[in-house]
Amino acid sequence: MLLEFALIILVSLLFYYLFIQIKMPGLLGLVTTGLIIGPSFLDWVSDPVLALLKEFKTVALIVILIRAGLGINRATLNTIGGPAIRLSCIPGIIEGSVILLLSHFLLHLTWIEGGMLGFIVAAVSPAVVVPSMLELKDAGWGKHKEVPTLVLAGASVDDVFAITIFGVFVGLATGESLNVTHVLVSVPLGIFVGAAIGAGIGFGLVWFFKRYHIRDTKKVIIFTMIAVLFYEFTEVDAVKNLIPIAGLLGIMAIGFIILEKYDTLAHRLAAKFGKVWVLAEILLFVYIGTQVDLNQISVEVLGIGLLILFLGLLARSVGVWLSLLKSHLNRKEKLFCIIAYWPKATVQAAIGAVPLSLFYDGKMTSMTEVTGQTILAIAVLSIIVTAPLGAIGIQWSGPKLLSKP
Repeated sequence: MLLEFALIILVSLLFYYLFIQIKMPGLLGLVTTGLIIGPSFLDWVSDPVLALLKEFKTVALIVILIRAGLGINRATLNTIGGPAIRLSCIPGIIEGSVILLLSHFLLHLTWIEGGMLGFIVAAVSPAVVVPSMLELKDAGWGKHKEVPTLVLAGASVDDVFAITIFGVFVGLATGESLNVTHVLVSVPLGIFVGAAIGAGIGFGLVWFFKRYHIRDTKKVIIFTMIAVLFYEFTEVDAVKNLIPIAGLLGIMAIGFIILEKYDTLAHRLAAKFGKVWVLAEILLFVYIGTQVDLNQISVEVLGIGLLILFLGLLARSVGVWLSLLKSHLNRKEKLFCIIAYWPKATVQAAIGAVPLSLFYDGKMTSMTEVTGQTILAIAVLSIIVTAPLGAIGIQWSGPKLLSKP
């Protein structure tokens, strides 16, 4: 297993630099590596290594969100607050609703099945968006109006709405009753609770690090492990069924508090986490590539699926534009935000197969196997189309549409 793991890392680095040489985002080289060694082509990854990559993927996502939190101060938050809240829900809800309608009329799915598909596809990918925004921030693009920070803050909460609404449709499909009040209250409450717990952890870490002087490397380990425990707590089924806590937002809140209360340490930790991200990025995007199975996409689904994705992205773009109407951004900056909200990968890889799995488990008898395979195929197609489209779009449009101070 160790030999297989080492070979994956070396091949990934090779593809990463090959893509950099042809002026393409390096993360696409990593996804391509996963695609080649995954079930789509060679199918070389053993189950133990795949399970290990899955766990490391979570840690990698946590690391990039910690980096994001360590770069957001109070002044920035005051600047982006209102637009970020609107970006966190309006685009995803509009896109999910449009895909629901399209899948009902074009694929003849039931309203409930269309809702599951719509809100699987509607979730933006923080794995693609956040590191791309951090690169632009580090380079100074959009600094004056904090455009990259606005996008990454909205993207970190977008998934909460999409996954929660997806869960509602899954509940309806498996025979559960719909409690509208619970849904309307639990989502904003979950966002508040996630941010509050994260802030509390941040204050605790500031107190601990000021009281006990230990090496920054050990502080990084402590910070990461506590963030992992917090994230895993938010993923427990009993907790998710009660309140869908915004774990990703909470992790960013930890970094925010450390920057506010102990800024010298925050800058040192940010530098350390930047080094950790070198390996974490490889593991995250290679795993995403291994979750893409091109064999799931039939010719019959391909054409309609592409049409649904195109119209869904168009609806999402309208949602982003509406979210930014009262912001201080100009037209170019709004166009950049639209492009930055295209990528999908993380959530689609995680829950795209859930409806099909529930069918096999006998929990969704009203759905056919073909429908479950269709939902999975379009989820896979959304990754293949939007992850490279969004990554290339962000890399190309950032320097052209954003300004430097």
